[in-house]
Amino acid sequence: MFTQGVSFQFIAVASLLLMASCSQVENADIPPVVKALEEQGLIVKNEFQVEGGLRAFASVAGDRPIAVYVLANGNAIVGTRLNAKAEPIDEQTLQSLVVQPIRDQSWAELESAKWVLDGKADAPRVVYVFTDANCPYCHQFWTASRPWVDAGKVQLRHLLVGIIKEDSPTKAAAILGASDPSAALHENEIKYDQGGIKPTDSVPDDVQKILDDNQRLMLSQGFRGTPGIIVRDEKGLIQKYGGMPQRGELAEVLGPR
Repeated sequence: MFTQGVSFQFIAVASLLLMASCSQVENADIPPVVKALEEQGLIVKNEFQVEGGLRAFASVAGDRPIAVYVLANGNAIVGTRLNAKAEPIDEQTLQSLVVQPIRDQSWAELESAKWVLDGKADAPRVVYVFTDANCPYCHQFWTASRPWVDAGKVQLRHLLVGIIKEDSPTKAAAILGASDPSAALHENEIKYDQGGIKPTDSVPDDVQKILDDNQRLMLSQGFRGTPGIIVRDEKGLIQKYGGMPQRGELAEVLGPR
């Protein structure tokens, strides 16, 4: 169903990735109604062709793809066009112009971030995990994932943050500053019930930057706590899981056992 007019109030853009984006349509060629929507938080990515005398714009609100259709009189319709069978018409166009590029950029940001490897570097399935060294649910996920990791099927890439307890940043510093961060992460999990890895006395500036960058990335991915888990499924689509995956979700995250 369409949403009429320009009073549609978009949720403020939470993704730093999207906030850093800019319109790919020449500003001078954007209709006033679309500019008004941009001021409310809409991000216009591309204009695409449709019939019926409409101008169509593939856009993003938060992390949701949105189509904006501008009528000849300058008014706009925001929503989804349907055919006579009530089937979405422009879904594939939005996927190609908005959704897939955002997913690819999001995954690239994870790849380029500072993470700690857990498992074999050539394991075929990659799972990113926003992790706090004091997080009990992160530890549960680490424990539950051992059969997949030990079998060489999955590699976990831990993006450390320091948000749960006062010594979370110094424990992260002990892991990130170790000569073998993967071994230090393993030590923290093995000793978790005894308090985990021994924290450092302070957090070096370079480590603090990593923690800050990872926390910003965590927020931009839509997570407010740990663990935040991100994986690409068999179709290449990004799937996100907040918290410890439930029983039926574990196989979705880690794949066939």
